[in-house]
Amino acid sequence: MGEVREFALPDLGEGLTEATVVRWLVAVGDTVRVDEPVVEVETAKALVEVPCPYAGVVTSHAAEEGAEVAVGAPLVTVAVSAADGTPVGRDPDAAGRATDAAGRAERSGPGPAPEPEHVGGSGNVLVGYGTAQAPGRRPRVAPRPPGAGAGEEPRYGADRGTPAPGTGRAAAGHTVRGANGSADGPVPVISPLVRRLAREHGLELRGIAGSGPDGLILRADVERALQAARESTAAGTQESTPPGTREGAGTTQGPAVRREERRIPLRGMRGTAAERLSRSRAEIPDASCWVDADATELLAARREMNAAPAHGRPATPVSLLALLGRVCTAALARFPELNSTVDTGTREIVVLPEVHLGFAAQTDRGLVVPVVRDAHTLSAEQLTAELARLTEAARAGTLTPAELTGGTFTLNNYGVFGVDGSTPIINHPEAAMLGVGRIARKPWVVDDELAVRSVVQLSLTFDHRVCDGGVAGGFLRHVADCVEHPARLLRTL
Repeated sequence: MGEVREFALPDLGEGLTEATVVRWLVAVGDTVRVDEPVVEVETAKALVEVPCPYAGVVTSHAAEEGAEVAVGAPLVTVAVSAADGTPVGRDPDAAGRATDAAGRAERSGPGPAPEPEHVGGSGNVLVGYGTAQAPGRRPRVAPRPPGAGAGEEPRYGADRGTPAPGTGRAAAGHTVRGANGSADGPVPVISPLVRRLAREHGLELRGIAGSGPDGLILRADVERALQAARESTAAGTQESTPPGTREGAGTTQGPAVRREERRIPLRGMRGTAAERLSRSRAEIPDASCWVDADATELLAARREMNAAPAHGRPATPVSLLALLGRVCTAALARFPELNSTVDTGTREIVVLPEVHLGFAAQTDRGLVVPVVRDAHTLSAEQLTAELARLTEAARAGTLTPAELTGGTFTLNNYGVFGVDGSTPIINHPEAAMLGVGRIARKPWVVDDELAVRSVVQLSLTFDHRVCDGGVAGGFLRHVADCVEHPARLLRTL
């Protein structure tokens, strides 16, 4: 006999405790296979497709798109396959059997877990679930609305939004009843768009009588209720207007425009960035220094590197960011104090042997800092290729948690935004960050003569606990010297 199983959001690793539903990959009523991805969620690290360990028919979504779900909270319910492999939702008597089974389980308490061959086992193992049997849960089957045929699964849930003034029961002008004819029954809504429309306008869905089959609330029903609420509000405003200000008294009465504040949730990648930036400001006593540098010779060297060779295969173009990365690794080899972190528990400065170079990347989902592992061992060509790969993955939202953690020093090229300078916030728990402004043509003194050169501003923000101003100034001066005279890098190659 089939059973409705509840699938909870599994532990996605890296200490993540919650995720945001980006989009559902399956709809209520769809048939899913074992390990088939059912939902795409956004964690603090990346976008993840979550596979379901059960095979059967999807009976409900526990969260709408855009909602935040905690690890271990219900995500989706599935009517799992019977012993003969027939999905419960496709068997004409399956809904009745599932309802009877739910009633028996509620009366007698949870029984033994079903055998794996009866529910379908998962071979796709995430932290928290996998090939082992899921913990026993009481089946959840929503009540069937009047007139529902045999085998039809209810596909709606409750929506209890807070009504705005004039948009509640009185404005809607309908009797408040659920799908089962009582005020406590579920609201007959299928479309997430209908729920979102009602939620955005503060409309109580229980105050609307649906015009669809079996009282299903459609988008047109919500729009009619909103129009009735607006007309009711406008009529109340007109009645309360003093006679001397109405039309005919020399004053034109226009429609009242209500402006509302907009709230943006701090969650997902944006929320993680906010927490880390706040922690950095609270824990790290940072200081900044900056210097202007003539980058004319560095740009000329890059053009020479990328010029077509006279023979052999074409050279891979080297990016300017890769050259600046090589400058950073050379400077960190001379000033290793800035490639460190502070262990507050033991009150020690931990100088790190490897350079894992982070770089700031702006994406549609917010700021991320991918990490190039062992950057000190890579050539300019290898750095170029790795920076390009990580940048593309960041824009696509496919970076893994390992590619977003473990950095020891960050390079921030904010010059791409057309600004000259900045005092960046250190990427906790690192000890320093180098900022690079735009390269602009400016007057510059060369051999006691005025010339037009390509000038860039470099800024260093550092943790004052790991070093004093002499070390920070020496590091920044060495970076500027390598930018102005790139041949000095040959010493470290």
